[in-house]
Amino acid sequence: MPAITPLALRITPRTAPGVIHRIGRPLAPLLLAGAAAVLGLGLGSLTAHAQPATASAAASAAPSGISPRADLPPVTVYAPSPCLACIDWADHLRRHGFTVTMEDKPQAEMPRIKRWLNVPSDLESVHTARVGPYFIEGHVPADDILALLKEQPKARGLAVPGLPRGAPGRESYNPICDTACTILDNAAAEPTVRREAYVTLLVGRDGRGKVWARH
Repeated sequence: MPAITPLALRITPRTAPGVIHRIGRPLAPLLLAGAAAVLGLGLGSLTAHAQPATASAAASAAPSGISPRADLPPVTVYAPSPCLACIDWADHLRRHGFTVTMEDKPQAEMPRIKRWLNVPSDLESVHTARVGPYFIEGHVPADDILALLKEQPKARGLAVPGLPRGAPGRESYNPICDTACTILDNAAAEPTVRREAYVTLLVGRDGRGKVWARH
């Protein structure tokens, strides 16, 4: 049996294409083999799902049966690689009609990106996104972003600081999971649903946050 890593335990047929895109094909075969062993599947069950026409197709394709909304601006997500919770959050946006492109970055580049988008250091999370004139920091629910685009306040963007449990992309966890990653469906160990109250902050042009929504 191939070595089974914590990352392999979080790979499923649904997420295999995005994982291959984000970690690179040289490492993908070993991780997919480990995931297949955990799930009790043949390797083909995962690789059949992991053959998108292009890497960009895997990164930006909408979930099956959901059409992107033409009235919404595209979202670009900058995330350290690999970050499966970031992939889950991007899928959450796609399910609400957004067209999402993910750009995987080395962890060392993320502070520079956050400074470029004017994200206050005390409101940081893991991934950072850009939609229209706004930044979106962390696991912000899609409904909050839709409200932002509708009301168009004079602000830098929205932020959910840290990694609140129960936010989109952070719905479940398992002790073997690393920080900022979720245990996805069909993991070997039963995932534990956990939730906590959190707020989405509207970050004004002065860099100060005020409550935009409570969850």
